[in-house]
Amino acid sequence: MEKPIIVVKFGGSVLMNEENLKKATDMIKSEVEKGSRLVLVVSALKGQTDELLNLANKVAPDVSLSYLDEILAMGEKTSARIMSAALASKGLNPYLIDTESPHWPIITDDKHGDANPLLDETSRAIEEKLIPVIESGKIPVICGFIGKSKTDKVTTMGRGGSDTTAVLLGSCLNAKEVVLVKDVGSILSADPSKVEGSVPIDILDPEEAYILTAGGAKILQAKALRYKKDDLIIRVISLENKSLTSGGTLIGKGSLGYEIECYDKPVTMVTIVGTEASNPQSLALLAYEVQRSGGDIVSITSDEKSSILYISNGKKLLNNLHKLMVEKRIGKAVSSFEDLSMVSIKGRQLETNPGIIQRFITPLADQGINIYGLVTISSSIKIFISNKEVEKVLTLLRRALKGE
Repeated sequence: MEKPIIVVKFGGSVLMNEENLKKATDMIKSEVEKGSRLVLVVSALKGQTDELLNLANKVAPDVSLSYLDEILAMGEKTSARIMSAALASKGLNPYLIDTESPHWPIITDDKHGDANPLLDETSRAIEEKLIPVIESGKIPVICGFIGKSKTDKVTTMGRGGSDTTAVLLGSCLNAKEVVLVKDVGSILSADPSKVEGSVPIDILDPEEAYILTAGGAKILQAKALRYKKDDLIIRVISLENKSLTSGGTLIGKGSLGYEIECYDKPVTMVTIVGTEASNPQSLALLAYEVQRSGGDIVSITSDEKSSILYISNGKKLLNNLHKLMVEKRIGKAVSSFEDLSMVSIKGRQLETNPGIIQRFITPLADQGINIYGLVTISSSIKIFISNKEVEKVLTLLRRALKGE
């Protein structure tokens, strides 16, 4: 039976001193002795990328982005050499791979400073250049964050790019897991520097993780999840873990590939007009009333003069919401559209792909289909249309997804 491959990424903050390096190498040696084949990805030492960037900007403020990428890549190259030396001292068999190596696997576009991996080219490079190193029994130590364009220029993939390196390698290698070793041993419920009482999270699905990262949580680079295969598991741990493959937070199976789905209950769009309708207290009262009356809010939008609630079982709730509005003076009038359906389009890069909304909306407009509401949130677009148009809309959206 073939030994499993585990991709392990070490963040720069966990490679800062002799004690941390000893913990890291002990974890690696223990996993190798269990029979796993490891591929290591390393970040620059903590603060080193910023130091290189600041110095370059001071001495050469007009430096090209291409040359700046070469400068910034030195941080990861240094870390990879330190890690390789530490592993060799433990009697292990590391194999350093940086952009000068004939075994370099990460191929990107030429967007310097925020490059994106080219999946087909990278998959081929991994198959032809990296897998032979793994099969030889060596432990590849690969520089994270950096890539090479098809014209052999050094590129960098943006802040946190080492996470993307690790997830991309894990997917292309059909790895058992990608383990991200960070200074905090789990993904937390909130940033502890901003919120008191944050607690560890045991498991997230890929969409939950993506929404968190896209919303500003620094758990991993949001770009990384675009390259996660359905069956790949991502684990976030710290050096305090006893094992690379236990504890921490799991980002489970599933991916952010495009999918189109229809909510399984009829939806009513309720509009409440008035300057008080959108304040937090009013929204809390409305939400409580919906819940108390047996409904669900599937989406909500508001501005300075109105709030719009998209509600399941909304027909039955309209009288209750109107009564609440009058009694609590949280609006002037209520209007509604009944018998709507919510169609969701989910997928990676929705929020960064220019023109993606138009791509889906234009076919509906061309067919004279009325859209009662459109809500975007991170990696999803929610469209509200008449129940009578559902099948037609699903057909048009699926065609648009295929580029027809």
